[in-house]
Amino acid sequence: MSAIGSGGRVQPARPGDPSRIGPYRIVGRLGAGGMGTVHAGVTSDGMRVAVKVIHPEQAQEPEFRARFRREVELSSRVTGPHLVPLLAADPDAPTPWLATAYVPGPTLNQHVLAHGPLSEGSLYAFAAATAQALAAIHAVGVVHRDVKPQNVLLTPAGPRVLDFGIAHAADGTSVTRTGVMTGTPGWISPEQYRQGTAGPAGDMFAWGALVSYAATGRLPFVAGAPDVVAFRVMSGEADLDGVPAPLRRTVEEALVQEPGDRPSAAEAAQECAVLLASQVTQVASADAVPATAVDMITAVWEVPAAEDPTWQLPSERSRSKKRLAGAVVLAAGVIGGLAGGVAALLPGDAGGGRHAPSSAASASPLASAVSGQSSASAAKGDEAAEQQAASGSSASVASWNQARAAQGAGEHDVARAVLHDEGVEAQDLGGGVDFTPETVRFHESRREVYLSYRLTSDEQGTMYAETEIAKSMCLTLRDLVLRLHPDLPYRTYVMVKEEQGQDPQVTWQDDFVTNAECQSAADDGTGQDTDVSQDWQPDENGLGQAMIPSTDSAEIRVADGAARKIIAGTNGMRQTLGTDRVLGNRQIKVGFDPDNAVMYVWSDYVKWNEKQVDSWAGLVAGEACRALVNERESAGSAWPYSRYAVAEIGGSHYMMIRWGTATTQADCPT
Repeated sequence: MSAIGSGGRVQPARPGDPSRIGPYRIVGRLGAGGMGTVHAGVTSDGMRVAVKVIHPEQAQEPEFRARFRREVELSSRVTGPHLVPLLAADPDAPTPWLATAYVPGPTLNQHVLAHGPLSEGSLYAFAAATAQALAAIHAVGVVHRDVKPQNVLLTPAGPRVLDFGIAHAADGTSVTRTGVMTGTPGWISPEQYRQGTAGPAGDMFAWGALVSYAATGRLPFVAGAPDVVAFRVMSGEADLDGVPAPLRRTVEEALVQEPGDRPSAAEAAQECAVLLASQVTQVASADAVPATAVDMITAVWEVPAAEDPTWQLPSERSRSKKRLAGAVVLAAGVIGGLAGGVAALLPGDAGGGRHAPSSAASASPLASAVSGQSSASAAKGDEAAEQQAASGSSASVASWNQARAAQGAGEHDVARAVLHDEGVEAQDLGGGVDFTPETVRFHESRREVYLSYRLTSDEQGTMYAETEIAKSMCLTLRDLVLRLHPDLPYRTYVMVKEEQGQDPQVTWQDDFVTNAECQSAADDGTGQDTDVSQDWQPDENGLGQAMIPSTDSAEIRVADGAARKIIAGTNGMRQTLGTDRVLGNRQIKVGFDPDNAVMYVWSDYVKWNEKQVDSWAGLVAGEACRALVNERESAGSAWPYSRYAVAEIGGSHYMMIRWGTATTQADCPT
């Protein structure tokens, strides 16, 4: 949950986001992750802060809350020029939070992807600053445990190490969930893989890998499946080609297998300071060399400043109009480094007759009754259409044309809230989706509220956008109608798509009163491979658990075998998927959620269309199901996993495509 730096624009606040957290006024979002959401906040005097709020589900777990309280206390100990200090926190709040200073700048990972490795002067400055930061952390008895490129910001004044979300005391008194290894594959030390121990020496191993990555742009132990990376870390040699010779010796010492043979952070910082001084003398005369290490880092730091986004500060009055639909908060997914909003989406038939994708209007159960009927003829009083609109049938273009503008204070409040929240949704969607809310109308006798909109996107983007539009409208109406204006008669919302030169099309309708959780048709389980009566569904928490590297040999073996078959099958159907690219472990991954006994398979290759995604999900579901059945037949009751889920992850969302229960080989998808 390390979205403190800019790295991109400040996102607008979302429906359900708080207006204040502690003493801070919330003006937007900076990102999200497995632990919670990072909000953009300001103090009363205008100071910008990053406020991290823990997911409500995790806050309800006493063990997690105890761990968070402990980590806040530990983080408060740590100060230094190359760190992002803790400003305030409330671990005992109903929803725990902590606040740090906002620091503009991209992460090392973002910088390397955009600009390549660091140059020599900046590289030595980076090595010295990060070693000094770890020395400050270790000096107060704290271990970071998640040193990686995503947790180092490159600010205009030099590097900053951040995110002590999983820091713990070197004395071993931290509170952690039994059996869970904290850290990220490729940045985990050999002893942590072997014994599960993480001390200061483990941070130094990760520091060596971090500096190597900064110098070369490559992971020193290469990317791949978690078990493959673990094997290389424990038995292979790091690839340090490209690390400058003077720095390479220190990096090699940090990456040795035995933790006792590695330099301490203070020793590495001292060695890097000497190398840094030689770099400074190349840009300044010997008598002008800065006296402190901090000044030396600034003297050679040549990383260009990233764009620092403007923080729009809405007035309290306009901010108060933002609805607080807190019943459902769609937790975002910096699960393991992802950023942006997260929403569940299932391609294919939307189910329940509620959603007809705009790209498939001819098959729309809502629009078919009025296909071919122009809005002009309806407006002129087409008798058949009038009778249909007056009946209790589904909403139609005719009933949309009969609907009127808002009347009275309550309806005006509803219309303003819907347009405001859908406007926020339009900003959130981004990514090639052009969505514009148009008008809100009311049909009192039919008890319907209509939203017309314009939307331009590809087929998959349209499905995702319309799912999000529907959820936002449902939440708004539940909040405004049921809570603030219960006297209003409305209970159904209807979405109407308008396109230039074409008749309006009813794309979605649902009862926002009975749909208490505002689940869209995409959330109904239409992607399930088993009986719809099953009482579980995959979610972002389970997916987040699956992304934690496993230390169980059986899980690693089954995941590796399934991944190999899925990757081979995926590459074997490239023609069907419409791509010439050969995919591998970087794009397709397998992991386990032990709490719900689910094996997750997910891909971050999001260039397939809806039909291609469905074809791929069928292949994956079959392989995942067979892998689970085979292991259960071999291991018996010792193998706890009986469920599987297939997901696709994008920059701002994830899709749960298909899931089911692995009972017998005959039941597995073919």
